[in-house]
Amino acid sequence: MPRAATRQRKKSVFRRLITPAIAIAALGYFGFHAMNGELGLVGRAMIERQVSELETELSALAAERRELQARVSLLRPESLDPDMLDERARLNLNLVHSNELVVLRPGHRYEIN
Repeated sequence: MPRAATRQRKKSVFRRLITPAIAIAALGYFGFHAMNGELGLVGRAMIERQVSELETELSALAAERRELQARVSLLRPESLDPDMLDERARLNLNLVHSNELVVLRPGHRYEIN
């Protein structure tokens, strides 16, 4: 009697669970990173908070820039403000008129000529 050339084996429980286990592990990995990754749901909240902080800082800097531009425009030759010129000259040259009152503030260095 000839022997059977093929032999059928009963699939073990371990072999039946390999594919579902790999699929569950992959889903768990991607699910974890979708929640906690840099661009996940938690990361998105952090990015939105940073955006709002930076927008607040931008508006403060824009207001400061507008103020500085207004002060610089007073020093332009075509629209020179005499009071601004006097203020800057006194500050840079460290001079006052003889009839003015000088208020010294603590924490500033003053040179007496």
